[in-house]
Amino acid sequence: MKKIPFRLTPYQVQFLLVVGFVTVGYALYLRYLAVEFSTQALACDAGLQSMLCKARALATSLFKNSVFGIVALVIAALHLMRPSIVLLTGGLIAAGLGIVLYNVALSGIAIGLLILGFARPAPATA
Repeated sequence: MKKIPFRLTPYQVQFLLVVGFVTVGYALYLRYLAVEFSTQALACDAGLQSMLCKARALATSLFKNSVFGIVALVIAALHLMRPSIVLLTGGLIAAGLGIVLYNVALSGIAIGLLILGFARPAPATA
């Protein structure tokens, strides 16, 4: 059985660019306007019940337990074994959130593994 290399179409690349920018943009929004912004942090800690405070609490509990980095690493390892656009998208989302939200080491390794998913042997020439 001949194994074809994993290549993205231009539409898939555009889709991944949009997903990546939206993910990193939302992570930056959470980090700088919910987690590190002292006025908002004090209001959320005092008991304010808004969507931003709930998102802040969820993101804080996830990055304290390194969930973003672990999920990104698992998805990247699966993508390395069996490349697909679904795994690449999931890994990109988890790694983007992890890089911005304090899980840099594991998410960085995951991004390296996602890139290695494209490294396949060149097709033999006649």
